[in-house]
Amino acid sequence: MTAQPAPLPPRLTRLLDAVLGVGADLGLRGTLRRVVDGAAELTGAASVTLVTADPDRDGLTEIRTPGGNGAPGTAHLLRMPIHVRDEEFGELRLTGRPGGGPFTAEDEQLLRVLATQAGIAIGNARLYETARQRERWIEGAAAVTTALLTEDSADDALTTVAERARLLADAAAGVILQPTPEGGMEIVTASTPDDPAGIVGTAIAPGSPVLEQLLGGEPVFLADSATDPRMTTHVRHRFGPSMMLPLRASGRLIGTLALPRRRGDRPYTAVERLLATQFASQAALALVLADARRGRERLAVYEDRDRIARDLHDLVVQRLFATGMMLESTQRRPGADGVGDLLGRAVDELRSTVQEVRTAIVALQQPPAGPPTGLRGRVLRETASAAALLGFPPSTHFTGAVDTRVPDRVADRLVTALRHALTAAARRPGVFRVEVAVDANAALPDGRDAVLLTVFDDGERQGNGEGGSGRSGEGTTVVWRSPL
Repeated sequence: MTAQPAPLPPRLTRLLDAVLGVGADLGLRGTLRRVVDGAAELTGAASVTLVTADPDRDGLTEIRTPGGNGAPGTAHLLRMPIHVRDEEFGELRLTGRPGGGPFTAEDEQLLRVLATQAGIAIGNARLYETARQRERWIEGAAAVTTALLTEDSADDALTTVAERARLLADAAAGVILQPTPEGGMEIVTASTPDDPAGIVGTAIAPGSPVLEQLLGGEPVFLADSATDPRMTTHVRHRFGPSMMLPLRASGRLIGTLALPRRRGDRPYTAVERLLATQFASQAALALVLADARRGRERLAVYEDRDRIARDLHDLVVQRLFATGMMLESTQRRPGADGVGDLLGRAVDELRSTVQEVRTAIVALQQPPAGPPTGLRGRVLRETASAAALLGFPPSTHFTGAVDTRVPDRVADRLVTALRHALTAAARRPGVFRVEVAVDANAALPDGRDAVLLTVFDDGERQGNGEGGSGRSGEGTTVVWRSPL
């Protein structure tokens, strides 16, 4: 008859369970939690606290059992260091034996075995979490690069960088700052799940110690933005640990990526700082490449528009002008009285067509993605926007030097009145034609120079304008005027 092996002592069984449990979790925080729980199970301690030697390394200060206060007294205290390779990771601190007695030599021996196994498991968990973090940041950087090379707007590109970096860093906000003409830096983009009020537009004044580091291409790491004397912005009280990373490419500082966490959140680890710095370098290069791509595309659009404008001027305008001259000469010939009215209307139509083509040429010369320049460009931008509501583009006529004669304050009011008139026209039924005219050579009844805006539509309802309105045939004419 085969002898049965003797059962293991209960405490040795618990030790084996604790050792196996410590190595079962791949995450660092989960591993530390198992170490603390295993120490309490082995020794029966009422309170177990694992205090880390370098909180900045892993972003952890201490882990303790439920109910532990983290500040044990000296009576019946058992300490056990934990080493990860040749580095001291931290220390287990146990207090409170059942019955109030001291810890025994057996308790210390069991705890030493557990601490040895914990050191191995912690080293493996660090490697696993570092690999996971690197993978996430690499994938995030690749996704940002792809997005930037397909974005049409520079503002959208900056928002993409801020949003993705915030998610990767588990930050409270992702902020982009750019240099100001005065030598400071200003927040131009902010991505945050919280209230972003007051963040965009915040500036760092010239001469700030933080600014000097950033302009020199050095990252800045803050343990607490709210209390760090180097921080001077009015939003600093919202945040705690923070990274400020220069976006630098080809020797040029594009801006700064700031990733603040909430007050009281864990500090950034050394690995997170390294990965975020590498991300900022790649994002800066992607921003430069994206800007170059948009520049090439804008140049191609400019060249194409310039070619179209030349064709319109050299072919269409000249032919229309020549045809008008022929009609006028025909109208002046003897015996042309019967067709004079008809020829007069034809000449007027040709003149109107020439004016519209010239207006189209001016529109083609405007930057396609930039803000409109001058009153003429702003009016053309408004009529182009209204085309989406109307279903057709309004015709636009200009008289006089509208860009130089009309002051900005008057131009702003004129554009507002035009926007209201176009919106009203789009709401009226039966509108198939809209004509916009801006006359910078107009005059008020008292003789003062003025600018006159007229918006006509062939709809069924009468519109209202700031300067008055009236019926014109079956349509509505909105008139707005202002002294210059």
